[in-house]
Amino acid sequence: MFITCLDLEGVLVPEIWIAFSEATGIPELRRTTRDEPDYDKLMQYRIAILNEHKLGLREIKQTIAKIEPLPGAKKFLDELRALTQVLILSDTFEQFASPLMEKLCRPTIFCNTLECNVDGKITGYKLRCQNGKLATVRALQSVGFETIAAGDSFNDLAMIQASKAGFLFKSTEQIIKDYPNIPAYTEYDELLDAIKNAMSA
Repeated sequence: MFITCLDLEGVLVPEIWIAFSEATGIPELRRTTRDEPDYDKLMQYRIAILNEHKLGLREIKQTIAKIEPLPGAKKFLDELRALTQVLILSDTFEQFASPLMEKLCRPTIFCNTLECNVDGKITGYKLRCQNGKLATVRALQSVGFETIAAGDSFNDLAMIQASKAGFLFKSTEQIIKDYPNIPAYTEYDELLDAIKNAMSA
């Protein structure tokens, strides 16, 4: 039995932090896991910038409310879910993801949790588990699933490489260049066909 594991941001929805960077005019917040492989370093960097500008969860949620899935994402996800089980594995946070999942008809997502004080100031974060994407893929494999994985960033590489089939989707030129052995696609139809082929191989 197959289960397909997908990243969220950059694959199905726009990058939340980039959208928030554009909304606030703070260019430093454009930095994502495409740019920084060390997730803890990235999050501490973000929290410091938010504190400096006195921004918190309320302001980020106001931006998220305006974000729509990437063009074609919902159709792709609907077609994929008709073929196979799908699990979204993301390093985003449940506080961010919930309104976006509504727009995608509530697929299952595993993600992390923000720690906030009563005023909505972000004080830290709690990982669901260390190396959550790879750990989840390994756990699925241990109970009999064959996994297929797709993502766009450094933090997706481990789950992609550990799966029966793995793909880069809408990734950066540098990541594609550094990992030429991983098939890379930019269109949903291409990715859907690649997943179908992997399932029939």
